[in-house]
Amino acid sequence: METSIDSSGKNLIRNVCDITADTSTNEQVSIRVDDKFFACDVCGKKCSRKYDFNSHYFKHTNEKPYVCVLCNKQFSRREVLNRHILIHTNEKPYSCDVCSKRFSQKCYLNKHFRTHTNEKPFSCDVCKKQFSRKDILSKHFRTHTNEKPYSCDVCSKRFSQKHHLNTHFRTHTNEKPYSCHVCNKQFSRIDELRRHFRTHTDEKPYSCDVCNKQFPQKYDLTRHFRTHTKEKPYSCDVCKKQFSEKEKLNRHFRMHTNEKPFSCNMCNKQFSQKCHLNKHFQTHTNEKPYSCDVCSKQFSLKSHLKVHFRSHTNEKPYSCDVCNKEFSRKDVLNKHFRTHTNEKPYSCDICSKRFSRKHHLNTHFRIHTNEKPHFCNVCNEQFSHKRDLNKHSRTHSNEKPYSCDICNRQFSQKCHLKTHYVSHSNEKPYSCDVCNKQFSHKYNLNAHFRTHMNERPYSCDVCYKQFSLKSNLRVHFRSHTNERPFSCNVCGKRFSQKCHLNKHFNTHTNEKPYSCDVCSKQFFQKYNLNEHFLTHTNEKPYSCDVCNKQFSRKYDLIKHSRTHTNEKPYSCDICSKQFSQKYNLNTHYRTHTKERPYSCGLCNKQFSLKGHLKAHFLSHTNEKPYSCDVCSKIFSRKAHLNKHFYTHTNEKPYSCDACSKTFSQKYHLNTHFRSVHSDEKPFTCDICNKQLSRKDALARHFRRHTDEKP
Repeated sequence: METSIDSSGKNLIRNVCDITADTSTNEQVSIRVDDKFFACDVCGKKCSRKYDFNSHYFKHTNEKPYVCVLCNKQFSRREVLNRHILIHTNEKPYSCDVCSKRFSQKCYLNKHFRTHTNEKPFSCDVCKKQFSRKDILSKHFRTHTNEKPYSCDVCSKRFSQKHHLNTHFRTHTNEKPYSCHVCNKQFSRIDELRRHFRTHTDEKPYSCDVCNKQFPQKYDLTRHFRTHTKEKPYSCDVCKKQFSEKEKLNRHFRMHTNEKPFSCNMCNKQFSQKCHLNKHFQTHTNEKPYSCDVCSKQFSLKSHLKVHFRSHTNEKPYSCDVCNKEFSRKDVLNKHFRTHTNEKPYSCDICSKRFSRKHHLNTHFRIHTNEKPHFCNVCNEQFSHKRDLNKHSRTHSNEKPYSCDICNRQFSQKCHLKTHYVSHSNEKPYSCDVCNKQFSHKYNLNAHFRTHMNERPYSCDVCYKQFSLKSNLRVHFRSHTNERPFSCNVCGKRFSQKCHLNKHFNTHTNEKPYSCDVCSKQFFQKYNLNEHFLTHTNEKPYSCDVCNKQFSRKYDLIKHSRTHTNEKPYSCDICSKQFSQKYNLNTHYRTHTKERPYSCGLCNKQFSLKGHLKAHFLSHTNEKPYSCDVCSKIFSRKAHLNKHFYTHTNEKPYSCDACSKTFSQKYHLNTHFRSVHSDEKPFTCDICNKQLSRKDALARHFRRHTDEKP
């Protein structure tokens, strides 16, 4: 690079290699003139600072060397990049001295400050209207000249303002560069983001001088103010009808022109109004941007939100002229009115059956066509009725729009709410003909009756396992498909059963809404409370069909049943060993991973099982909560009490399948089987890798390495 040094030691000549590495180092593009300026040899512009010159020169080369590390957007100037980054960080370093409102850029603060001073230094030469900002004046002036200097490269549509072009262009690219840092919703325009953000802050910075009503947007205030002035400044050139808002005039004018400027990007359907396009588009996206302030239920249309809100206010503005019955919705009134007239205006073309509502006709017609037009956006399952789709969708969204007036419990389906109401009345109208047990729901009676008949009408198509309940078959089938339709809203973890999701969700909230009336112990789930309560009543409602042994928990019965069937449905992915209980599989798996997820808060000792941690913790407290009913000896662990109790009863419930020898403890049976009947040696020495069949033998062997004397 050539440089020339003056008497003060400053560079007088700069080559283009200072600007970009892609240009030849011999090409001289900038000369400091009079020791003050850099001059561009493309257009002759002079800059006093090298940085300003570089930024200017990039306009000729279209080079954008400054890249946002968050979204990869490129910029020709560093300060523009810095301003852009504030969109991601939501940093607002400039604050207003009057109202403390904060801004990301100083220019925004200056503009805002004029709202306090009411200063409008810029005026229009044509109509003398004044403006607080020069850019607004420039935009306004184009309303006089009808100038539209910006055109779209894709469709050639022209615009008077550059940001209108940029906004329009995103309809082609579907780009949404502005995202809300609260809910991550994305927007194509920054003003849309600002408007949306006020739904989180409830900010209403614009107030009416007449009635003091406040508004989140200035546009809303302007519209409202015309309700006081009765001003209608916009009139139709065709029919002279007047309107208070320009948008209403535009919509009206399309009735004359039949213009439909809004088209759907997904199916190309066209609409005369943007709101109709937005309504239609939500059929593709299933978006619900309007939420109820009372119950947070969400809606795709504002009109639907208004109708729903009347369920909270009990407002019923529409009344029947015949019987004076009141309704919250006009369409419901119209349907009701036909009960007086017995009018059935809709008839089926195939079978001539008549209906009072079009919806009923459409539903009926699908019986003939077998059409299923409603499909789930999540799993693509199809439905012939929208109500069935809505029910199904709630399995994904966990939405529960129906709540009990008595206990506030919420339900996803209305029929479930009706079923729940019976629990308050304690009514049990359905009784079993065999054992006279009574049930509040017919479904429960049918399920119970199959326990007498041993009927299992539902079988799995994959493994042919049979089930007495269809719901149990559905849950089982997911073990083949690995489907997990229920996801946690907090951490995204997915589950195959809704009860597992509910159980998991309580780990986030730590909420234990169910408490025992006897001992006040609290539980995450009602099911766990019911099981616990049986410890007070000593009730054992579940009995084994083979040996008649009774259990207080259904899960314990299922585990016990496998001792008869020798079923081991859980297998280890590493060594293929099979287990009858999932808990045992998880415990075994840690022998491969050496994982010890449970640690003591006092001494930091780690354990592979939660039960071992609990037992260890008692060594710190010296607590022994379990006592023998026979000799009153106390123990820190229930397992130790059970082992001890066999010394009184001389019971040996565990027998060896190979030699029929019996044992009082399962551990002794397992040790016996490994040492006598099998070659299994599951215990390995960490030092010499010798394998042993018993844990105590491993401990004795280990002392040979350590010279430890027991």
